[in-house]
Amino acid sequence: MDDFEWMIAEDQREQQEFYQNLLRAEMNDPTLTKMTFGLFGHFVYVMEEEEFERIGDIFARNSHIVELFLGDLNLRDGNMQSLFRGLTRSSSIQKLAMPSNRIGIETIRSMVPFLKNASNLTFLNVCHNNISSEGFKVLWRTLIDSPIEALHCAGCGIDSIQIDIGSIPPKLDILSMSRNNINTDGCRELAKLLQCKSSALTELLLVESRIDDEGVAILVAVLENNTSLTQLSLQKNEGITMKGKALLLKLVNDVSSIVATLQSNHTLQKLTVDEDSKDIQRHINHAVDYHVDEEKDAEEAGREKVIQTQLNSVERAKLVALQGVDCPFSLYSEIDPLYLPEVLELVHEYHGMSELYVALKSSTPGLISIVNRKEYILQQRAYHAALVAEHAGIVEDLDAELAAIEEGSQVAVSGSNKRRRTALDEVHN
Repeated sequence: MDDFEWMIAEDQREQQEFYQNLLRAEMNDPTLTKMTFGLFGHFVYVMEEEEFERIGDIFARNSHIVELFLGDLNLRDGNMQSLFRGLTRSSSIQKLAMPSNRIGIETIRSMVPFLKNASNLTFLNVCHNNISSEGFKVLWRTLIDSPIEALHCAGCGIDSIQIDIGSIPPKLDILSMSRNNINTDGCRELAKLLQCKSSALTELLLVESRIDDEGVAILVAVLENNTSLTQLSLQKNEGITMKGKALLLKLVNDVSSIVATLQSNHTLQKLTVDEDSKDIQRHINHAVDYHVDEEKDAEEAGREKVIQTQLNSVERAKLVALQGVDCPFSLYSEIDPLYLPEVLELVHEYHGMSELYVALKSSTPGLISIVNRKEYILQQRAYHAALVAEHAGIVEDLDAELAAIEEGSQVAVSGSNKRRRTALDEVHN
């Protein structure tokens, strides 16, 4: 059997299996939860539109099918419009995938009644179809009140997007917009999504788009305060130069100061910009390894970055060069001298004797100041203790004088009362 004969036989087998499953679906078989329109799908391609509508109606009356896959079938708008006319009343479907067909805006419009009624739909994949910017706009507005969690629109001929902060799907977790023409304006719209407090987005995929350094700067600015996004994919965007890549590195580990490192983004767990730029990508990967998770908060993640990079002179020098930051002063000048012994202990624990030697050379002025400050503090303490003793003696003298004044006043009053009683006695006599 040659390849052609094998494909014919496989298509026939799939066709038989498909109609068997369709019969099970019509009978509402509880064991049938996933329906696939074949891997080869030649029999599907020649179906009449009326048959698509009948199939959609069968699925709509079924209460057990939760996954529907219609991928790589070269289906047209007419086929899909007929399917969704029948599928409108379906509410059980949770995952719908129809990538790599020939559908466009007309199919998206025909999906609207189904999407509004699909109260359990959490996954939608329309990748590699020419739905255009208008199709994405229709999808986005339709899904505003849906439970959708993952929306995949890669390679859909989308040139522009519009994000209305008031119409963000509340449970949207994954948004794939790769291989479209998302540019700087698109990044501005996505920034609205990323800065919205009601957004639940954790993954944003923008591979092979038209994003440049300006677009990166827009995304970085909003991600500095974002605490939900854990994955951002930007590889194969030819407009992103080393300047943009440095911004992304600085986002997750800003080494311009210790405070800047502590205030870096600690939420991202995966940030991919360009696998060809191995050096900068390695440092990004290293930085996102210290992310916030169930066992680690932002403060602890920042502390680890400081220990692993700021207290390692070799790593810090590389990061300073890659980020192009200006660090005219010694790192140890930022640290309170009283904490230097503990910091030096960390250097020795994590990076060994050679790094400790480097750290000691850099921190010597601070260590000396600890001794000077200690002596100064002791002197100041003795001086103020003497003042306290002196003032305590003055207070005692003043208390004694007040007591004497009060005692004298009582004696004078007593004598006056005695004279008044004597005079009264003489009058009565």
